[in-house]
Amino acid sequence: MMIDPHSDEAKKRSKPGVIARLRGNFLAGLIIVAPIGMTIWLIWTVVGWVDSWVWPFIPNAYQPTALLNDLLGREPGNEIEVNVRGVGVVIFLVFTILVGWIGKGLIGRSFLGIGERLVDRTPVVRSIYNAVKQIAETVFSQRETSFDKACLVEYPRKGIWAIAFISINAKGEIDSKLNDGEPFVTVFLPTTPNPTSGFLLFLPKRDVMPLDMTVEDAAKLVISAGLVYPNGKDPAPVTNPAA
Repeated sequence: MMIDPHSDEAKKRSKPGVIARLRGNFLAGLIIVAPIGMTIWLIWTVVGWVDSWVWPFIPNAYQPTALLNDLLGREPGNEIEVNVRGVGVVIFLVFTILVGWIGKGLIGRSFLGIGERLVDRTPVVRSIYNAVKQIAETVFSQRETSFDKACLVEYPRKGIWAIAFISINAKGEIDSKLNDGEPFVTVFLPTTPNPTSGFLLFLPKRDVMPLDMTVEDAAKLVISAGLVYPNGKDPAPVTNPAA
């Protein structure tokens, strides 16, 4: 028996039920609430961790609880307990800025050089320190060490394109071995959805197709496995000059 798609019975069957509507609303709300909640939770957790690491170095007389009770004139045994999150972070920031200011000076660089020479003579400590230092310099350095542009390269074979990031032109021995009159480009090809791993490629400049999108947008596209497309608008149609 055929049912008319425009009949009332067909409309009733096609209309989602209460459970389906509730599930859809729940998923839509979860998409909104989850990022906000995770961000607040992460910030709250990190701030608490920094506070718990900093406060043991602060004398008891300068703890927030002691200062507040002294200000209010509270006697021992009738004290108010205070948990002020974020003050430890401020102290840590001020301390780090002060260390950086001293380290950039002549005296600070001298003491830092002496300390690093002592560390280089200690086998296990040397490996740990150099690894952490290299990571910190890569992440926090203010020098222009980031990727230049996003690009497309044919990988793993001709006709298949992958997103990559242009680093710098090939230099040193690699450039001297490969250069045949055309510069070679150093390209990092990330994996999906973990862009911290990938492949380091040295390609002729003619085989690299630069993109107009930013490096951050290209990274979002890689991490989301193509689900988050940065260019919301379609590109302008290319007109044929001959026409």
